[in-house]
Amino acid sequence: MPDRSDPTATETRWPEAVRAEGLTWQYKGKRIVDGVHLSVPAGVVTGFLGANGAGKTTTLRLMLGLTAGQGTTTYFGRPLAEWRDPAKVVGVVMGGVAGHPRHTLTTHLRMVAAGAGVPDSRVREAIEKVGLTDTADKRLEAMSLGMAQRAGIAQALLGDPAVFFLDEPANGLDPHSIRWLRDTLRQFADEGKAVFVSSHLLAEMQQLADRVVVLARGRVVAETSIEDLARLGAEVTVQSPRVDELSEPVTHLGGDFQLLDQGRASVRGITRFQVGDLAAERGIPVHWLDEQAPSLEDYYLSVAKEEFRIS
Repeated sequence: MPDRSDPTATETRWPEAVRAEGLTWQYKGKRIVDGVHLSVPAGVVTGFLGANGAGKTTTLRLMLGLTAGQGTTTYFGRPLAEWRDPAKVVGVVMGGVAGHPRHTLTTHLRMVAAGAGVPDSRVREAIEKVGLTDTADKRLEAMSLGMAQRAGIAQALLGDPAVFFLDEPANGLDPHSIRWLRDTLRQFADEGKAVFVSSHLLAEMQQLADRVVVLARGRVVAETSIEDLARLGAEVTVQSPRVDELSEPVTHLGGDFQLLDQGRASVRGITRFQVGDLAAERGIPVHWLDEQAPSLEDYYLSVAKEEFRIS
């Protein structure tokens, strides 16, 4: 039997770290979260997108068992309550770090570590990991917003968890802190951890996430990888004195060909590399070849239209 204190000690590695099914929660007769199903794979950053009030934070709380509702969430195949050491399974960052304002960062993290059954040595390691060594003896009340966000991540790191949940972690951060946060979360994913980040900052998510789950009015309305978004929605513009000769081979390959002016054409459904190869194979000179992928904002607005419908 695998050790229940270690979420990675399974006989066969799970293809996904977290699975939520049928999450539902209502308030005063209104469903805030309405039958949410989603998965969080290991080794990638999953962006959880939605407008303010879409139900993202409530969904996270349901997944963590912090709010009572309907549905189930499993971590590597088991409910979180069945793991002997939950701090080794999931680390959570929801609004920086909460503790006695007059406690120093080190004191606070030692208290948290003791409650989680984590050795004191992890406190120093976590502080160093988030770049707060010079701030270790600073009181929580004296920390800037950026420092508090780093301190929250240090707290989540104490158990060296396999899964990270972060709720709007970039809110209010300056560009330097946002860049640090992005690099840190990318490193976590590269180490094989599952990173689940809720946000309404679409431009930031486009740079950070590998895949996105879109929530609108308490329901999951779409899921896609950033790679698929770029590949399937990209528009290639090609310019050539013989551009019309590309129509047949592009169409045969499954692309959509539309002739424009000035010897240009718009191609969708295949990449610029495929268009270039088709031209080269037929000896067609190419004077211009460009590819524009749709933004995450365009995608979000197209799939979350009901979020903006006036009730």
